[in-house]
Amino acid sequence: MRIPRFYDDQPLAAEQVVELSDAVVQHVCRALRMRVGDPIVLFNGDGNEYHAQLESVEKRRASVRILKVTQPAVESPLQIRIGQSLSRGERMDYAVQKATEMGMQRMFPLFSERCEVKLNNERQDKRIRHWQQVAISACEQSGRCAVPTINAPQTLEQWVQQEDAELKLVLHHHTATPLGAFTPPQSVALLIGPEGGLTEEEVELARDHGFQPVAFGPRVMRTETAPVAALALLQHLWGDWR
Repeated sequence: MRIPRFYDDQPLAAEQVVELSDAVVQHVCRALRMRVGDPIVLFNGDGNEYHAQLESVEKRRASVRILKVTQPAVESPLQIRIGQSLSRGERMDYAVQKATEMGMQRMFPLFSERCEVKLNNERQDKRIRHWQQVAISACEQSGRCAVPTINAPQTLEQWVQQEDAELKLVLHHHTATPLGAFTPPQSVALLIGPEGGLTEEEVELARDHGFQPVAFGPRVMRTETAPVAALALLQHLWGDWR
């Protein structure tokens, strides 16, 4: 039986008894109906897994005793950052979730010319919190111990000007440049357009800031499919699928 795994954003250490956060308690006490003595695995984003046992279980509180700490080798040696043009609803959730499962370290939601998403400050804060929780849930499911950061939305122009990855790529289906033609890097930045694609002016802006146009096959992918396909190839060539 698989041991339940949860993210708990607090300091953790071996032989420590800790009160679980409210979010974890809801899963442990209400959803899973776990009991004293049941095993549980926690992680807090520091790269470790904390194997624990339930010490007490009440209606709205629960505590665990941490028995041992491990550091599983689940993170990719390739640092991958994604500039993802904002898309509506579940498409953006899907991109965040799957990119997290595939080993992304950081995502930058972008406003681009053909982006149809408009966010005021209140909605923007809510969406960032929501996307970060999507990433956390994907880490819980996939076994990752480091949670990717979902940054605040910014313009495409702002991001391409500040991105400093060793290899910078813009997905552009009109190019014939093969991915294998590049020298293996330590870090990669991917720029992915919205549903309507990037404009030629945006592609040229990215190129002016060191981004290399690259295509992943002859077909045009949806904006939420592109990061999954791209990360699979990057991990195969230079990451943890080698």
